[in-house]
Amino acid sequence: ALAEAGADIIGVSTKLTADSHVAHAVTATGRSFTPYACDFSDRAAVRRFIGEVLAAHPRVDILVNNAATNPIFGPLLDADEGAFDKIMAVNVKGPFALARALQPRMRERGGGSIINVASVGGVSPEPMLGLYSVSKAALISLGKVMAKEWGPVGIRVNTICPGLIKTEFSKALWSNEKILKGITGPLPLGRMGTPEEVAALALFLASDAAAYCTGGTYAADGGYLA
Repeated sequence: ALAEAGADIIGVSTKLTADSHVAHAVTATGRSFTPYACDFSDRAAVRRFIGEVLAAHPRVDILVNNAATNPIFGPLLDADEGAFDKIMAVNVKGPFALARALQPRMRERGGGSIINVASVGGVSPEPMLGLYSVSKAALISLGKVMAKEWGPVGIRVNTICPGLIKTEFSKALWSNEKILKGITGPLPLGRMGTPEEVAALALFLASDAAAYCTGGTYAADGGYLA
């Protein structure tokens, strides 16, 4: 969606091969795609990635923090410290490290847009996804703090809270018919969402159409939080 609107894309995944379909989709629009591999639970890897990006790409106008992990599904008592640390490292520390590193570049150019992808769980904790929900609540709060501190230099920071979206990340939920019906049945729109519907919201927040929007939390959830 961003490429179709005229953006060149720097794509990050745990493995370079994971972005091959994204690369094809981006280059088909006539824009460039630069892939990187980075494990956001590895602080040294994150530092190396940031250094490579800053060295190779002097201009970054938009940052979409979409990396996330959730290695545990169950009650808090079943969560160990390792799972807690990994969730917080990827879901909170990773976005903070990227935003802080890119802020000076955006500031020098007169502004930019940072979009953090959280979850409805960050607003209303989801059953069996306690630590994940906690991390997303922290990410929402982090976005508000960044919006307040960086707004004076023209950097807007907003957060998207998706509900159940049909992605590989959420496959354990929507591939189980009983769980799927339990989630989508009560929704006003009665269905799960698509990646394109979240991308449309990200495109709006990245664009000049959202020039007066910062510090906001926007749900794409079929009415889950209504």
